[in-house]
Amino acid sequence: MISSFSTHWHYVWLVVASFIAGVMNAMAGGGSFISFPAMLSIGVAPIQANATNTVALWPGQLTSVAALRNDLRRDLLPVVCTASIIGGVTGAIVLLNTRQITFLRIVPWLLLVASILFGISGPVSRWLRARSAHPHIQKPPAVVPLFFILLPVCFYIGYFGAGAGFLIMSALALFGVEEMNALNSLKVLAACLSNLCAVLTFIFGGAVIWHYCLISMLFAGAGGYVGAQYARRMNAEVLRTIVVITGVAMAAYFFWKQP
Repeated sequence: MISSFSTHWHYVWLVVASFIAGVMNAMAGGGSFISFPAMLSIGVAPIQANATNTVALWPGQLTSVAALRNDLRRDLLPVVCTASIIGGVTGAIVLLNTRQITFLRIVPWLLLVASILFGISGPVSRWLRARSAHPHIQKPPAVVPLFFILLPVCFYIGYFGAGAGFLIMSALALFGVEEMNALNSLKVLAACLSNLCAVLTFIFGGAVIWHYCLISMLFAGAGGYVGAQYARRMNAEVLRTIVVITGVAMAAYFFWKQP
């Protein structure tokens, strides 16, 4: 009886956390700060929790790529796609070959780094918008150096991923991409493709807990729909602050719970 009650509450908590994660992703990003710890809290092993969470949240990224496809810079697609595929696959493979206890000890550091990335994404985004408003004569980016800058970022996306989006935008901006819509669309493409490669690697590696994954996917999608309705009405800085506080709180909790 007690076991059955506990199982039901696991599902209730997963539904609530997934819905909140979907709302956060639609409004500002950072939904993994809620959905990933939720997977851990219901007893999913760390690596399987990360893999399951990645698969569950990926469809929302696909819809974003479809919406932004007309803003993509075709000349940069080969380098962005190549770095995304190689980085996403290798990051996922390294994750699957990491010991559970090792990954659990890394988790609070990953959450803290992701929180810091979200925190500084505001000033960086303002800098990018300022560059976009005063464009210079654009030269074709140096493809090989750009590839080697994007590769570790895409590796990080395949391994864990939270907070990496603006790193992609910053790398592209440093190599001369100034138009904001192009930066955003290429960021979404790189994140989506890196995560797709990670998703396929996790699936073939048998790391996905499917009954949790499908529940999380469904309710994260519902949360994303609701969040999209209110995203434009909310203050971006307030949303970013909420995400950062949530991430730091989760990091502090896992530092406290270190095995």
